Amino acid sequence: MEQNKKFKLVSSKKTRYLLPNILTLAGVCLGISSIKFSIDGNFSLAVIFILVAAILDALDGRIARLIKGTSEFGKELDSLTDFVSFGIAPVFILYFWQLNNYGKLGWAVTLLYSVCCVLRLARFNLTKIENKELWKNNFFEGVPAPAGGLLILMPLIFELSNIDLKLNIKNFAPYFTILISILLVSKVPTLSLKKISISPKATIFMLLGIGTIFISLLYYTFETLLGFGFFYLISLPVSFFIYKNKEKKENIETSEDEHEDVL
Repeated sequence: MEQNKKFKLVSSKKTRYLLPNILTLAGVCLGISSIKFSIDGNFSLAVIFILVAAILDALDGRIARLIKGTSEFGKELDSLTDFVSFGIAPVFILYFWQLNNYGKLGWAVTLLYSVCCVLRLARFNLTKIENKELWKNNFFEGVPAPAGGLLILMPLIFELSNIDLKLNIKNFAPYFTILISILLVSKVPTLSLKKISISPKATIFMLLGIGTIFISLLYYTFETLLGFGFFYLISLPVSFFIYKNKEKKENIETSEDEHEDVL
């Protein structure tokens, strides 16, 4: 019995910590591989790898919380992975596709995006929300790194899609990248889906929705990504309005409580 315990390599507790981190590391591999494919000129596969990395990024944290495998190591690893997969890889794909044609300006835009992304991640790691402001957990401050990584690829995704609007989208790539870079470090509130809970009655509709999205991505990958990117950009002013409305209500309730305390 003692020998069996001695040669037991992984305990159930260690497995809980290991599984989410494996998914996180897979995201790093996908991000780095996407750069390699963009160098080879295979931009469609490079974009797909970034998409899969974003899906893994959305899953690893949820799985960690589900199996009680969260850890400080996992949090730090996830942040570093986000920088590689969404702060470096997407903009390098864009650089090898179009930004390199702009010379020093294209390289400056590439650096700008990466710097803005690392600043955004550093700020996110230091963000602490007080108990009385738990509603803020439903929002990010600025565009999150995975969304930013996919958004800057929208001009390339448009070129890869079957949509033909007779527009030279390539020319918009550097300006669109600058815009997304600013949104990354901005304080514009954006909706977060991390804390949204689904009631048992709505589970079937959620599964149908996920199935529909999966089929759309399978057969109309780039067109579906364009649709998501478009609706995400539209959601930004909606998120801002919802946030300000909640903040206004919170301030009113706080002032009323302080008034009662004085009385």
